[in-house]
This record gives sequence, structure tokens and C-alpha cells, in this order.
Amino acid sequence: MRAITITEAGGPDVLTWAEVPDPEPGPGEVLIDVAASAVNRADLLQRQGYYPPPKGASPYPGLECSGVISALGPDVTGWQVGDEVCALLTGGGYAEKVAVPAGQLLPVPDGVDLVDAAGLPEVACTVWSNVRQLARLDAGQTLLVHGGGSGIGTLAIQYGTAIGAQVLATARAAKHERLRELGAAATIDYSREDFVAAVREQTGGRGADVILDIIGGRYLAQNVDALADGGRLVIIGMQGGRKAELDIAKLLAKRGSVAATALRSRPADQKAAIVRGVRDEVWPLVAAGKIRPVIDRRLPMTDAAEAHRLVDSNAHLGKVLLVTG
Repeated sequence: MRAITITEAGGPDVLTWAEVPDPEPGPGEVLIDVAASAVNRADLLQRQGYYPPPKGASPYPGLECSGVISALGPDVTGWQVGDEVCALLTGGGYAEKVAVPAGQLLPVPDGVDLVDAAGLPEVACTVWSNVRQLARLDAGQTLLVHGGGSGIGTLAIQYGTAIGAQVLATARAAKHERLRELGAAATIDYSREDFVAAVREQTGGRGADVILDIIGGRYLAQNVDALADGGRLVIIGMQGGRKAELDIAKLLAKRGSVAATALRSRPADQKAAIVRGVRDEVWPLVAAGKIRPVIDRRLPMTDAAEAHRLVDSNAHLGKVLLVTG
């Protein structure tokens, strides 16, 4: 088969479309003929040499895909050759074929195109496991989403709105109109506005019950200031650095909590449990039209370098897909 390989750590031009050995599905795995994969920031970090794949994972980038099952490994039940699926991957999505544990498969939701479905698994699993499972967001509460124009951000806005939360989002001003269309009650231009003051204004001084943060160090102090009493801050990225000072007294006064999670490195059984939760709680919202994959554009898989440049520029809104056909 062919796959996007990383010849050395570096810029987008190190991504090469090359002949590589075909994967073989092991026990409990299926083989997928890939229709599309989606670009995630973790792929950019892997290309740069900062985020190597876990031991035993595919060396090729790509943390999600959609396609058709072409073979079943031993001990697989509940799936058949020919099923249209999308999947949460540990790597290997930028390829014509990928082997994946059956527990990380999802059916393509009703009303979603097979190719567009490639933009759902990673963001749906990330949002649900952090916003709902860990931070316990509920109807009537306020969710602040940093990076509202990203793939994670666009799904988090839709998901929070669908379960009855008030959603606030930070993003570049050019993306605000689209984010309000997705359900954001208010949008905040992080380059010109104080998001803490904006959150307090939108919540009558109360603050956010849950904050989903991709920035990390640079936002830590402000995020604590923006929390409501009993608020939960969940950090899932370090785009603004890995270190910061935490004022524990402020956190104690608010009875707040700070958690940090990563999805890729979780054991397969934990990923399977998250996928089940997504299928039970998120997929019905997708089928009902309350959540849709937000696709900025589709590019051929061979144009992976161009896709990486686009995502690195932050000029996109939603997901950038790489299509094999």
C-alpha cells in the first residue's frame, strides 16, 4: 500500500507519499480500506519530532479515519467485511489501509457522508471524554471553549449546545459568525479582548462551570480567574506552553479543579470505553442533525504537506480532510 511517511523531523516537506508494507489485522482487529483521514495538531507535532507514536503503534500520522472494512482479524464480532465505519486510531490514518482494534470502531452516523465521517472520531472522543465524562458538564451550566474554530472547538460548541449548556468560545474575529451559527451564545476575540472579563459579563459575574483549554501554560492563571465556584478546568493542549504558576489559594477559594488529559496514549480498553460512550451519547445527536462534522476542505492524501501548512496557520475552521480517492 501507500502511506504518508515522515522521512525526518522537520517542516511539512518531510511528508512523503511512499510504498510501505500492508498492515495485517491481529486478534481483535479489523483492516480498513481508508476513504479519508483528518489532520490533527498531534500530527504536526509528530512530524516535528515532538510527539512520537506510542510503542507498537503505526509510525505513520493520522489519529482518525473513515472507510470500509476489508478484513477481520481473529476474535472479531459485531462487524463484517463491507461495513462503512470511522475509527479512533493510535496512528496510521494517512494511508490506504490501516489496522485498528474493533473496540475503536464507530458506524458512520446517519446523514453523514463517508468521507466527512473521518473528521468525527478524534474530536468526538476528545470532547465527550473531557467535557461530559470528566468535567460533568450538564444542562444549564456554562462551557468556555478555547480555540472555538478548531475541529475540537466546533464539535464542543455543538455538543454543549445540544445538551442544554451555555457555550462561550474564543476565536479569531473572522470565525465568530460561523461559531454563533453552530450554537455559541457569545464569541470572544482572544487577540483583542480579555476573555475573563467577557466570561464574567456573559454569566452575570459567576464564571464558567467548565473550561476546555488547548492553550495550557499561558492561559492557566486566567482560566482559574474565569472559573465559577466549583468550576472544572480541563487542559488538553500546550499551544501556549507547558509551564505556568498556579495560584492554589484562588483555586481553593473557588473549590475548583484542574485536570489534564491525553487520548492517544490511553490503553485500548479505555479508548474502547470512550468510543462506547460516544456511540451511546454523541452519535444520536449526530443522527438527529444537532451535531455535524465541520469540514474546512478536502485535499488529496498526497497533499498532506499543504494540509499541515494550513492547519499550522490557524486559517482553517473545523477539520481539514485528506482523501485517498
